[in-house]
Amino acid sequence: MTVVELRGRSLTARLSTRGGIVLGLWWERGEIRAPLLREASSDDADALSSGCYPLVPLGNRVKGNRFTFRGKDYAFEPNTRWDPHYLHGEGWQSEWTVLSESGSEAEFSFSHEGRGTPYAYEARQRFVIHDDRFDMHLQVRNLGPEALPFGLGWHPYFPMTPATTLKAPARRFWTEVEGWLPGEALDIPDDLDFSTPRLLPHRWINNGFEGWDGFAEVNWPERGVRLRLTADERLRHYFIFVSDAGFDPDFQRDYFCFEPMLHLANGHNLPDFGGLTVLEPGEAMAVSLQLRPEAIA
Repeated sequence: MTVVELRGRSLTARLSTRGGIVLGLWWERGEIRAPLLREASSDDADALSSGCYPLVPLGNRVKGNRFTFRGKDYAFEPNTRWDPHYLHGEGWQSEWTVLSESGSEAEFSFSHEGRGTPYAYEARQRFVIHDDRFDMHLQVRNLGPEALPFGLGWHPYFPMTPATTLKAPARRFWTEVEGWLPGEALDIPDDLDFSTPRLLPHRWINNGFEGWDGFAEVNWPERGVRLRLTADERLRHYFIFVSDAGFDPDFQRDYFCFEPMLHLANGHNLPDFGGLTVLEPGEAMAVSLQLRPEAIA
C-alpha cells in the first residue's frame, strides 16, 4: 500500500493504492480546513471507510449474479461476506500501482482477470488538482477475448451535518426490493426530489436515479461551504445511500453517499443494458468528475 498526497493552491487530497481510494479531500481558507469528503480514520483504511472509491468494471449489483449477452450466459461470484451479490467490481478491493505522481497529479492502475467474474480488464485512475478544483478520471480497457458490457462510476462519501443539503436534478428514481436490488422506475417522491437543494430524509435510502443532468451541489451552511460536482456526459445516473442503525449499528448520520454512475444498477438485465457500454476486445472508455468548492455568501 502506498499513500500519495496532492496539493494545490487551497486543496489537499490524500490517496491510497489500497482500493484506489481517496482518503480525504480538504479545502483550506485561512484558518479553516473544511473536509469535502468523509475523512478516512487512518492511512490504511479500506474502501468502505474511505472518502471515495472507484466502481469498475461496474457499479452496484447484478440480480442473481447472472446475465446473458449475445446469446451467452455469464455468472459472478460474491465478493464480500455480507452480500450474496458480486458488488461494485474489483477496483475497490484491489491493490493499485502508482504509475506517476507529482505535487498535484497522480495516476494509478491495476489489472484483473478471472476469479469470480467474466471480465478481464485494465483500469486506470488519474487524480489532478487544478488550483481550486479536484478532478478524477477513470478508464477501463477490455483485455478479454470477447465483447462485454462495462460500467464505471465512483462511490463518494460526503460529510453530513444537520443542515446539509443536496441538489441533483433527475427524471426518475428506482425503488428498492429485497437483496438491496432495484425494483421499478417511478416518479421521484417528494422527499427525494433534489431538483432544488433539499435536506436528506431521516431514513434509510438506497435508490438509483436516472436522467441526471450531470450537475450536483452539496451545501454545508454551518461551514459556509458549497461543493459543486460536474460529471462528463456519460455519467447520467446516480445512486444515493443513507444508512441506518439497523444496517450499521455505529451509524451516526454523519455521512451520505452520492454515487455518479454511467449505468443503472442491474443494467446487465435491463433491455437496453441500463447505460452500460459494450467494449469489444481491446476497446476502452473513460469518465471524469470534477469537484469544486466555493464559499456560501
